[in-house]
Amino acid sequence: MRKPANATWLGALLGGSGVLHLVRPRTYEWLVPPELGDARTWVLASGVAEIGTAALLAAPATRRAGGWGTVALLLAFVPAHLHMFRVVRGKPVPLAIAAARLPLQVPMIAAALRVARGR
Repeated sequence: MRKPANATWLGALLGGSGVLHLVRPRTYEWLVPPELGDARTWVLASGVAEIGTAALLAAPATRRAGGWGTVALLLAFVPAHLHMFRVVRGKPVPLAIAAARLPLQVPMIAAALRVARGR
């Protein structure tokens, strides 16, 4: 069986996550660093951005732009990943999840860069 293309799995991941951000924003609000202001606004905006980026990844004509958009989104989410360490301090299971999530960004960003560069 052939492995799905980077744009396909990134688009599915971002599209699904974006829908969840819009349908269940409370699930994500605790991840927004309080220094950024209203968490609901950030969660809804990021959901729209994820869906928009997924749409760009889906169409061959806009795929490279979608790759760059994905890189930008994933980098923009780093503060939320780091904030998670503050929130879950002293809780072993959530701390392990936080520790696993951050390095997973590296292969995702690498895949998005491959799409952005047309590879």
